[in-house]
Amino acid sequence: MSINLKPLLISGKEVLPLIEGGKGVAISTGQCSGPWAAAGGVATFSAVNADSVDENGNIVRAVYHGKSRLTRFDELVAQGIAGGISQARIAHDISGGNGRLHMNVLWEMGGSERVLRGVLEGARGLIHGVTCGAGMPFKLAPLAAEYRVYYYPIVSSARAFRALWLRSYRKFSEWLGGVVYEDPWLAGGHNGLSNTENPEKPEDPFPRVAALRKTMNEYGLNNTPIFMAGGVWFLREWGDWLDNPEIGPIAFQFGTRALLTKESPISDAWKKKLLTLKEGDIFLNHFSPTGFYSSAVNNAFMQELRERDKRQVAFVEHATGDHTAEFVFGVRNKKVYLTPHDREQALAWINAGFSKPKPTPESTLVFVTPEKALEIRRDQLDCMGCLSQCKFSNWACNDLGTTGRKADPRSFCIQKTLQEIAHGADPDKHLMFAGHTAYRFADDPFYANGFIPTVGQLVERIATGN
Repeated sequence: MSINLKPLLISGKEVLPLIEGGKGVAISTGQCSGPWAAAGGVATFSAVNADSVDENGNIVRAVYHGKSRLTRFDELVAQGIAGGISQARIAHDISGGNGRLHMNVLWEMGGSERVLRGVLEGARGLIHGVTCGAGMPFKLAPLAAEYRVYYYPIVSSARAFRALWLRSYRKFSEWLGGVVYEDPWLAGGHNGLSNTENPEKPEDPFPRVAALRKTMNEYGLNNTPIFMAGGVWFLREWGDWLDNPEIGPIAFQFGTRALLTKESPISDAWKKKLLTLKEGDIFLNHFSPTGFYSSAVNNAFMQELRERDKRQVAFVEHATGDHTAEFVFGVRNKKVYLTPHDREQALAWINAGFSKPKPTPESTLVFVTPEKALEIRRDQLDCMGCLSQCKFSNWACNDLGTTGRKADPRSFCIQKTLQEIAHGADPDKHLMFAGHTAYRFADDPFYANGFIPTVGQLVERIATGN
């Protein structure tokens, strides 16, 4: 099917309706976003713990000197602002004034408002729009309006947008540049599944986007574009979305495909891994310390989390019902009660080397090796507050600096693993986010014989419909 790809007015300029999806923690950088804008599309660099670059173009890795979470958190925010400004300048210089340049933040990242304000202040005139998801960013609109940049909320349903509009966005409608529909079953990274949606039963995105358009039209947003994000590969497969009154003005966002370019900063090992993925290799899981579902490659890192989750039994503080088998654990010899069957299972895990039971917030014990127990404890102590609240470390951006709940050993330090994989560590041993169509790298003839395109070549290829 041939496609009729028309330019769209986005962030005040007519551009190709091709959006680079922002990928946080040093993945969507100015080096890859600048070329996307230069090709006439909408580039998106990430301001989620972005890398700073020195005068020689070398990455300046984040180092934390603070002895407390609160002091490390302030360091994290300051480094994030400096990194965001650095990446905005790089992207702007490379773009040559073409296309549009957006920055992406997660509303639930630690200090999101401070980072947003700091980057927009320090990079005035370089950034045309802000995309923001992972939460309900009600305060995004007034902040964007203050700096006279367009804002692009990321939602996964018409209901979410309605809530944002009625509470905040209707007051700042002139700066609403578009709405990103991120499909909760197809997109990579964190996914916006609601409590009423089944992660095992994907829904067709067309009626969901049509419902979003209908809601937007009710508010007079007929000409405001929707960005379709998640699951987009060949535009020819989306031909019936173009010039369709049920969908209205539409642009398409590419996150996973943008990983595999010459300018992409990910390691060669990660790029080679992408070329070998098979359908089903992407795993929708609930291990993220954010509390959101997320989509990642089912590698050794994810498999360890899955196995850890299975080595789990429920306990009670006092013998009751079936929980009559006494079990003692920890340096303080804490006594709890398991079912007789679970006690036998627990002893088997201990004999197999998983000898460190760790309590969870749901009154269960999860069994890990002494080495893993030490790693979990060290990572929790090293927390620098990268999220607004974290179930792994119990950090929260509030006056107390805590969620008030027990830390959950079934999760992980997301800052640590994303920093490691972004800077060259083995992609099999760290969290490797990817969209659910990443397996298509292997059978797309564009990537035959291990071919890796430049960003310009990729944008040109996408625009053909293939």
